[in-house]
Amino acid sequence: MLNDTYQNRRTVIAGMILLVVFVYVARLFSIQILDDTYQDLADSNAFYKKIVYPTRGLIKDRNGKLIVSNKPAYDVMVVPRELKKLDTLDFCNTIGVTVDEFKKRMKELRYKAGYSSYTPQPFMTQLSAQDYGYLLEKLYKYQGVYIQKRTLRKYHYPNAALVLGSIGEVDRSTIKKDSFYIMGDWAGKNGIEKTYEMMLRGKKGEEILLRDAHGRIKGSYEDGVHDVEAKAGKDITLSLDIDLQAYGELLMQNKVGSIAAIEPETGEILALVSAPTYDPSILVGRERTKNYSKLVKNPLNPLFDRPMMAEYPPGSTFKTANALVLLQEKVITPATAFGCSRGFHAGGLTVGCHPHASPLTLVPSIQHSCNAYYCAGFRSMIDDRRKYKNTAEAFEVWKNHIVSLGFGYKLGADVPNEERGYIPNSKVYDKIYGAGYWKGLTIISVSIGQGEILATPLQIANLGAIIANRGYYYVPHLVKNIENDTIGSAFKEKKVTSIDRKYYDYVVDGMDLVMKNGTGWGSRIDSIEVCGKTGTAQNPHGEDHSLFMAFAPKDNPKIAICVVVENSGFGATWAAPIATLMIEKYLKGRIAPRRKSTEDRLLNANLLPKIDTSN
Repeated sequence: MLNDTYQNRRTVIAGMILLVVFVYVARLFSIQILDDTYQDLADSNAFYKKIVYPTRGLIKDRNGKLIVSNKPAYDVMVVPRELKKLDTLDFCNTIGVTVDEFKKRMKELRYKAGYSSYTPQPFMTQLSAQDYGYLLEKLYKYQGVYIQKRTLRKYHYPNAALVLGSIGEVDRSTIKKDSFYIMGDWAGKNGIEKTYEMMLRGKKGEEILLRDAHGRIKGSYEDGVHDVEAKAGKDITLSLDIDLQAYGELLMQNKVGSIAAIEPETGEILALVSAPTYDPSILVGRERTKNYSKLVKNPLNPLFDRPMMAEYPPGSTFKTANALVLLQEKVITPATAFGCSRGFHAGGLTVGCHPHASPLTLVPSIQHSCNAYYCAGFRSMIDDRRKYKNTAEAFEVWKNHIVSLGFGYKLGADVPNEERGYIPNSKVYDKIYGAGYWKGLTIISVSIGQGEILATPLQIANLGAIIANRGYYYVPHLVKNIENDTIGSAFKEKKVTSIDRKYYDYVVDGMDLVMKNGTGWGSRIDSIEVCGKTGTAQNPHGEDHSLFMAFAPKDNPKIAICVVVENSGFGATWAAPIATLMIEKYLKGRIAPRRKSTEDRLLNANLLPKIDTSN
């Protein structure tokens, strides 16, 4: 019995010993074979793996003019665990910071994404070449301090800031989403820089350097045979005409508004002007944060991308779209006439109109921008119970045609900030007025581009392109060519509207007469057949907005354009002459002597709102 007990104890003790041995062996196997942590730590003592950043892709305009290139910059990197012997005061004096600021920055590093005391962390970014040279002379004294070479953007024109966008330091969410980035990296924040970041950024390289027992760099490992060369980003050619862009920004100085210009045949964007604007170079280098803060605080909001994001009632420019819908639905023919007695009148409702001949048929109604014509036509369609079973059905048919003309949804342009505008559906009015309790007169203002209708300047310019093409468009886009790559297939797909081609000719003829003997006559160009449509969009917050939509030439058109000048009154007064000057500049390369006085008037005008700065 005693022997059995003894034997059992031996077995238990032996089993426990074997278990402990197994646990230790398993742990050693995990540490040495499966887990790379200790190997990485050992490697970090012997090697310094230095990232080699690629040069970012160049950006050129449609004519090959260089818009954005690169210039060298230098970041001060520190490996926190190697700073034990650093002469802090001498280091701070060398780079021009106080000891307190040094301590503050070191403390802040610990809370940034990707922090590790074993790897280089960005202490100070974007040193100038002069500061870099001064630091380099003393770098051997500062163990744990390294220089990381990078590139900054260099802008060759003070234009197109929001189109091009800028680059800035990545945040935690970006690092988490994309393993390409580490703490201190930079990426496109908006504009083309953001949309085409994957192509512009290139591929990082790696340089393996040897350390000595004290952690000092002794040179390349095995003569650099294991180094990986960085691969430069792809160059991008924009559809933008930088000279036209610059001219547009000049015309829009001291004004609030936008210009969007498109090549109808391709959908390529020729100019996107947002006013007020700024020089893109102010968001480069050490002053970026301070300058960005100033832009954010500017009450005129120069960071707001108006051609893409501002949503306005399109006003009378929208009458061309309504004309097409009414023709397609056979509510009217080109010969249909409606009377106008200084406006549209129905019971106690009046929609005013300026004096002109009456009655008018379709083409003259566009020429003279008759409100009564489109109110009457819209009412006839929405209240037609022979063709549509109820108001909601009629309105949905109308809305679907308008959507096919590029309104109500994002067009899909390659700019991050695009908004969709707004085209309501019948359910919106059912909710406001009650199902079955509204009709054409209830929402009559949408017939002239007011009411709930909202559109971006890009959408209005795209309508001009659709009419110029007589019924189709390509998604507006800014990139014309990518080095060793192709642009998105969506930009090559022809989008045909729901309106038959034959109806566009009547609208084109009306827009032609607008410029020859209509509301746009004062902005005509003698040598170019321009087709245009003025618009004055009501603004509940102040003066009306001046709008103009056009394309030219009438046949084989090369440019479609929309101009919006906020809080400035009639479309013919400001937006129309700006648009036709842009057209003339693009097609002719110069402004005719007869139009120089118009150009001078626009260049010298100050339409900026008065801002209360007393607070």
